[in-house]
Amino acid sequence: MNYQAGHFQVVVIGAGHAGIEAGLAAARLGCKTAVFTINMDAVGNCPCNPSIGGTAKGHLVREIDALGGEMAKTTDACFLQSRMLNLGKGPAVHSLRAQIDRRAYAAIMKHKLELQENLSLKQAEITEITREESGLYHVVTRLHADYTADAVILATGTFLGGRIFVGDVSYEGGPDGMFAATELTQSLIKLNIPLRRFKTGTPARVLRSSINFDGLEVQKGDEPVVPFSYETEKELHNTAVCHVSWTNDATKEIILKNIHRSPLYGGMIEGVGPRYCPSLEDKIMRFHDKPRHQLFIEPCGADTEEMYLQGMSSSLPEDVQVAFYKTIPGLENVEIMRCAYAIEYDCVDPLALTATLEFRDLPGLYGAGQFNGSSGYEEAAAQGLVAGINAARKIQGKEPMILDRAGSYIGTLIDDLITKGVMDPYRMMTSRSEYRLVLRQDNADERLTPIGREIGLISDARWERFCKKEEQKKEEMTRALRTVFSPTPELNEILVSRGTSPVATGVRLSDLLRRPQLSYADLTPIDTTRPENIPQAVLENVEIELKYEGYINRQKADIAEMRRLEGKKLAADLDYDEITGLRLEAREKLNKVRPENIGQASRISGVSPADISVLMIYLSKK
Repeated sequence: MNYQAGHFQVVVIGAGHAGIEAGLAAARLGCKTAVFTINMDAVGNCPCNPSIGGTAKGHLVREIDALGGEMAKTTDACFLQSRMLNLGKGPAVHSLRAQIDRRAYAAIMKHKLELQENLSLKQAEITEITREESGLYHVVTRLHADYTADAVILATGTFLGGRIFVGDVSYEGGPDGMFAATELTQSLIKLNIPLRRFKTGTPARVLRSSINFDGLEVQKGDEPVVPFSYETEKELHNTAVCHVSWTNDATKEIILKNIHRSPLYGGMIEGVGPRYCPSLEDKIMRFHDKPRHQLFIEPCGADTEEMYLQGMSSSLPEDVQVAFYKTIPGLENVEIMRCAYAIEYDCVDPLALTATLEFRDLPGLYGAGQFNGSSGYEEAAAQGLVAGINAARKIQGKEPMILDRAGSYIGTLIDDLITKGVMDPYRMMTSRSEYRLVLRQDNADERLTPIGREIGLISDARWERFCKKEEQKKEEMTRALRTVFSPTPELNEILVSRGTSPVATGVRLSDLLRRPQLSYADLTPIDTTRPENIPQAVLENVEIELKYEGYINRQKADIAEMRRLEGKKLAADLDYDEITGLRLEAREKLNKVRPENIGQASRISGVSPADISVLMIYLSKK
């Protein structure tokens, strides 16, 4: 028999990366909020790789921070090693990645939830969700506590219907030895929520002292360390290194000999796995001609001897894991502390969601994170922040926060999910954005901090720092355009030494910075009017905008056209079957996705440019 346990304006189910950001955002915006977790010790857990950021993911972390989220600040507080990836390529793909102390990260996040005003953190498994005709939700725990809520955010991660696979061994379970949420799925089915099965996996954790690091490639962090958060002012330093090794023919032979024992290839696993982060056996089978595969040996924390084998996830039996890990240089005598495993779980078809991450047919119910069909801590945190903000704003009668794909990677992520859907776990990549030169990580604050301020998640002190930085950037851009250098021997010596042409007449600083061979650092000896206290981040931003001005302006023109189409709204109850001229496939897809505007309709798979022309004509007649 259930008992009435109380009322919350916002209830968040799950306290992983999505649930944390959702709960903190809703509470900070003034809503009485509860965050439920199956195990209080799993709050903020990193069950897979002990790192934050990476290609495109680093962009997401910066954007979360610019809007007022927590992931970046917590990462800066507990990182072990920081590296800027893709520095050999253009600035659009430069991405920060930090190796973290996973236990410290979880502890910091849990404490932030505990200290947050308006927020209650509770250990309980949610087994049932129902909705009254009035729109009020009932959230029931396994211990029969019935909480009512105005809005509910589903951030269940891989716990929902979780099932572990190691060889022919299979059992109900969540990540890291936790138990799964086994009853909630049936409740969601009763609400007519379209669910599917996905799967992911993780490598073994091994004992540091059993690894022979002699001869392995050492991967050091970057100095000076670039922080993730725009609020981090203290100097940061790397305290750990990572190592690189490779598989070989012996590894491949053992895996191929035992591939029939893999639950993935034996038919035991029904869920669809991540395309861009496959298991080792999947890589061996899909890339049969590749002689070797890279792996990274990474520390799990400062106060643990566990090491993580990045790139070596597997669901093969334990004895096979022991055998193939020991074929790898440095791991000949390795001792496995935690076996690799695959986990299968329930998630939603994100086509059922709107751009606010609210269910189209269930007002007040939101999805976030892996529940929405994505993979990765960063993708989860980004969605959690958006869901938490929008749940709070809806309760307070305010306009929703909708981020478009031209303004952020978060907007791209959500638009891809709700417009294109997913056939396998979605992972953010820079190639997913057609505007990536505008959506760089160095200008995330410029793009999104004003939005975070308007919403109410950016403090007065941080806003003041942001405004000061923007003023410094404006002044430096003006100085670069106006400063002229004479054609001195000293200047020409610098130019020739950098492989670019000398000058015979005066030349502007801005024109020199546009040359691909030159940077602010190269011109320091002659750039005597540069302010001494100007931040490096400002110089970086100005230099990028000067160097890529033509390309950036071209993308801004594309963005203006996209936003023109986004401004042409489509009615939520529009019957596309009645629009003459639309192809059958387009009608089916449009009726299923229910796009909010012409721009979103144009990105639906199966809707052609001809179909968009028909819609434009239809709207013009209306």
